[in-house]
Amino acid sequence: MSLADLQIGAAPNLSGAIRHDWTRAEVGALFALPFPDLIFQAQQVHRAHFDPCEVQISTLLSIKTGGCPEDCAYCPQSIHYDTGVKAEKLMNLKTVLAEARAAKEAGAGRFCMGAAWRQPKDRDLDAVCAMIAGVKALGLETCVTLGMLTPAQARRLKGAGLDYYNHNLDTSPEYYEQIITTRTYQDRLDTLNAVRAAGIHVCCGGIVGMGESLDDRIGMIATLASLPAHPESVPINMLVQVPGTPLAAGAPLDPLDFVRTIAVARITMPASMVRLSAGREDMSDETQALCFLAGANSIFYGPKLLTTPNPAADSDRLLMGRLGLRPMAD
Repeated sequence: MSLADLQIGAAPNLSGAIRHDWTRAEVGALFALPFPDLIFQAQQVHRAHFDPCEVQISTLLSIKTGGCPEDCAYCPQSIHYDTGVKAEKLMNLKTVLAEARAAKEAGAGRFCMGAAWRQPKDRDLDAVCAMIAGVKALGLETCVTLGMLTPAQARRLKGAGLDYYNHNLDTSPEYYEQIITTRTYQDRLDTLNAVRAAGIHVCCGGIVGMGESLDDRIGMIATLASLPAHPESVPINMLVQVPGTPLAAGAPLDPLDFVRTIAVARITMPASMVRLSAGREDMSDETQALCFLAGANSIFYGPKLLTTPNPAADSDRLLMGRLGLRPMAD
């Protein structure tokens, strides 16, 4: 389906009313709006909930790299693909805390830790919980992404002081099996339910540019916006095409289609942080500026996102300065 096939016109959500009953038809109508109208709606909604000149700054650290048994077609850390990423052991607490201190000094307000596991073993959580407590003691918000969780594991993380848990849906329910076969869509939803039940904030979004259709982007946003509670943080990632992965050679997504996805996420999830996430290294300053205009208000600082490149912090500070943006106050 193309934008021209969708019905033009969606009821404006200029007040930023929070709904959990978005239909695919309504989300599709937003995608089909003329670009100026879509950006106008997104700006109105954004301003109803946030200061449009503030951006939340996070830093992401891979605390356990490579060796993941999952077959996510985009991921260089999977054991199924030859990408040059070697399996490493879990980092030690001292090293992680040193990285967290550096991130705070560079302006980060949230420190995110990622481990390439299908699901953590209970013994792994001992070390991760110590990291969470240590980072929290530095005055940073904490976030981890460890794969699937049981309800008991989620409660342990909450007890350690975890603020956010990241677990992306990645794409639409229909396209999911084209990207991942080693876990189901329901597995992901079950983990989100466990995290939410434990009282942890949810960080959940997806990836675009994986060969999915417009229908799939619509389906992904509609699924996220129809959750019983919207994710407090919604990362929208542009695929980073890593040599050796099945998605290394696909056609790149039109940057304006990416901006549209940001804008629709902002309109349908008004009070969520919409994070301009992976793929910024390959985006022009102009594309990133449009994303901020479309309602993105969170980025990752730092040279890497787990294993893929990210713009240098100096470049981000320069761009934010040119745009008149400032880090969000804690």
